[in-house]
Amino acid sequence: MEDKARVQHSHRFCMEDRKQAQLTGINDVISFDMEKIILESECGHITIKGTQLKVKRLSVEKHEVDVCGHIDSIVYTDSNSLGKKGESVIGRLFR
Repeated sequence: MEDKARVQHSHRFCMEDRKQAQLTGINDVISFDMEKIILESECGHITIKGTQLKVKRLSVEKHEVDVCGHIDSIVYTDSNSLGKKGESVIGRLFR
């Protein structure tokens, strides 16, 4: 079986007036709602919190995401700290 080399895309974050943000180097949108968006990037997970948040544009091919709404905070965490995809909260607690 061949190992597929993971291509890294440079990560950039640009925010304007806490109302709009453009991010590159995004691999996946893990979850989103009006108050929190969780993204997977080359630099780990990114959690954006605020109000009236929307994923305005998502380009999987270009690894880009545009977010709009009132942005209160942006937090970067290591990919391992949020647990594996599909792993339950209970499973992470009793690891």
